[in-house]
Amino acid sequence: MPGDAPPPSPSSSGHAGGRARLPEHASVVVIGGGIMGCSTLYHLAEMGAGDAILIERNQLTSGTTWHSAAQVRALRHSRNLTRLIQYSVDLYGRLEEETGQAVGWIQKGSLSIATNPDRLTHIRRQEALARAYGIDTRSLSPGEASEIWPLMRADDILGAVFSPDDGRVSPSDVCAALVKGARARGGRIFEETGITGILTENGRVRGVETTKGTVACDAIAVCAGLWSREVAALGGAAAPLLACEHFYLLTRPVPGMSGNMPTLSDHDSHLYIRDDSGGLLVGCFEPMGKPIAPGTLGETFAFGLLPEDWDHFEPMMLNALHRLPALETAEVKMLLNGPESFTPDGTFMLGETAETRGLFLGCGMNSVGLAAGGGAGMNLAHTIVHGHPAYDLTEADAKRFAPVFNSLEHLMARAPEVLGTHYDIAYPGKQFKTARSLRRLPLDAQYRAAGAHMGQVYGWERPLYFGAAAAPRLTFDRPDWFDTVRAEVMAAHEHAAIFDASPFGKIEVAGPDAEAFLLRCCAGHVGRAPGSVIYTAVLNARGTYETDITAQRLSETRYRLFVGTASIRRDLSWLTRQTDGFNVALRDVTEDYAVLGLMGPDAARIAQGLGARDIGAIGYFKHAVVTMAGRAVRAARISYVGEAGWELTCAAGDAPALYAAMAEAGAVPAGLYAQTSMRIEKGFCAMGHELDSDVSPIAAGLAGLTRKSGGFLGADALRERQSRGETGSIVSLAFQDKAAVPLGHEPVLVEGAIIGQTTSCAYGHRVGAPVALAFVDRPVANGDIVSVDIAGVQFAATVASGPLFDPAGARMRSKG
Repeated sequence: MPGDAPPPSPSSSGHAGGRARLPEHASVVVIGGGIMGCSTLYHLAEMGAGDAILIERNQLTSGTTWHSAAQVRALRHSRNLTRLIQYSVDLYGRLEEETGQAVGWIQKGSLSIATNPDRLTHIRRQEALARAYGIDTRSLSPGEASEIWPLMRADDILGAVFSPDDGRVSPSDVCAALVKGARARGGRIFEETGITGILTENGRVRGVETTKGTVACDAIAVCAGLWSREVAALGGAAAPLLACEHFYLLTRPVPGMSGNMPTLSDHDSHLYIRDDSGGLLVGCFEPMGKPIAPGTLGETFAFGLLPEDWDHFEPMMLNALHRLPALETAEVKMLLNGPESFTPDGTFMLGETAETRGLFLGCGMNSVGLAAGGGAGMNLAHTIVHGHPAYDLTEADAKRFAPVFNSLEHLMARAPEVLGTHYDIAYPGKQFKTARSLRRLPLDAQYRAAGAHMGQVYGWERPLYFGAAAAPRLTFDRPDWFDTVRAEVMAAHEHAAIFDASPFGKIEVAGPDAEAFLLRCCAGHVGRAPGSVIYTAVLNARGTYETDITAQRLSETRYRLFVGTASIRRDLSWLTRQTDGFNVALRDVTEDYAVLGLMGPDAARIAQGLGARDIGAIGYFKHAVVTMAGRAVRAARISYVGEAGWELTCAAGDAPALYAAMAEAGAVPAGLYAQTSMRIEKGFCAMGHELDSDVSPIAAGLAGLTRKSGGFLGADALRERQSRGETGSIVSLAFQDKAAVPLGHEPVLVEGAIIGQTTSCAYGHRVGAPVALAFVDRPVANGDIVSVDIAGVQFAATVASGPLFDPAGARMRSKG
């Protein structure tokens, strides 16, 4: 909190706190008294868990919350993260009326400026996105921006965007209001009570051990901020986050500053600027932060700060002096250096851990704790009470990180970079540079020799495209990899290409009840005979997607499931928790096997020439073991790219020989960008893009792949959705202007009204136009023309109710 001294604890108005006796049992124990802990307790009590308690080692708001600059900016990169912060805004607005406790809500908006063309495109894309999410934003000229911020130098500004509904709060006052509201519903707070252990039994939490005694409980919410990684480890779970130093400058009153002003975002200079008690607050997210080694912040670090570091801050100070000439004569009050925690991808962690039932994370807030805390606390409480968040938050799921990311070595490297990307321009194709090569594919060396440009997915290094002589130029225009990807697509379309699906998660399900178990968990036809391949939705009780999988039935009692690369821990955890009453065993075999997709009209000729003479006899959605290049290979006749071929599964150690033989026979490697382009042309949906836990198979147009007989989890909810008249809402779009570069999340409009949003986008090399999949909330017909807003420019696109590219009739050449 800006100022010279830490605020009083929100609990100081008087309550039992650390003096009261802990209860013997609580339904939920919240660990940590910052914004996330206070918000979670408030919402637990609001949702009926009135016996929930909060335990804080020191005092409420200690650690990070008390010194937060407390900006609340609603717009995020996705609809639901934006929705989450919009909830925070609404909550902070009503807390004072509910509790009588002021929260210090100051709603003066935010002003984002651009000083280079790409930043201008970036903020105009944000403006379009904001309109799609119902957020009031408007473009301003440099002159108009100067009128809002007269102290700002504006001669180098190209444009600006103003968001009038953004604001800021007082961290200690917000927590005080949340605590007051929680107490009114029965919630209790125990300060100066440290956690010394987490009790578990059979993989489930049973209680907490504290410096004041033991509390039995059914669930634990780890909201311990900077110390969450260590607390989660007490319960046997990973919480990959690391603290970094975060700086902001405070000045004495400055002439010309009068009253409250919008927060000024000069992200090209890595700065945020606002008024503070008549002076200036100048904060930064410098290009590379300073990590704080674990153990540096001890148990007594409560309202402490880290030493000023003017040498580190100097480049940011020079940027600030350029933007605010008045700063040159301002009297500096202090350079505040407080710790903030960061995750490997820059998004907080929310939800139940993969390792321990009943252990939930609400931490790693990446400097947006006050903005996100209201909505994140609500969603964490909702997950604890109802078993799922209020809306899909897969991007924040606590189970999304590969275990390797919990390594201190990797966190110390990655967290400072994550801090530095806080204000990055959102270029397509941008990759992290630190903590790389954590997991390598069986063909990593071969791909690098072929000129692969790699991208990191769940720790794996995956080829994005090939033939890259140098690092690509990041741009919003046609990318440097355009021609390379086109060549890969056309190789698959006209000859044969190899797509590596090895990092896809692989789960073996075995046991006498394997079929019954999967019939319960899966909505598709998983009861088909051994030798079948089944694509199926896995639904939750709400009739929406938990995940989608491809299942190969290997025998009467054994299946192999293929799941998304980044969802293996989440999916394995969810499936494992459905096994009660079934005699089955689940096992992660991802690293045991390589999977190579051989696709294109020459695929059969190549496979037959390598010894799989009967591969053509394998029917669609069937699989069989064949011999290729002297290796046993399980060939499945399916395709994710709209070209005929097989997905070939072999032992990981056999992949180099198989790949070498196919390449020698004429197949070329193709990367993830080519695969994505072809997927969109074919109209195939993907988890995290078109499919998530807010979407049902009906909305996705995939209800025909579910069993009409029911009997699966979510069947009743799906029938209810059908009875309500829910319809499909995903369409394909082909852009009329070949120079358009859609990236995803762009608003789709008809006659000026927003009717939806793009989900997946690429250039469609087989159809010769930019292409997209989009969700629309009102019917559009095949052939209709819609507009897509790309950074404020309207591009016409033609609607297709089916795939833009249909390979029906495409021939597969074979040896006669």
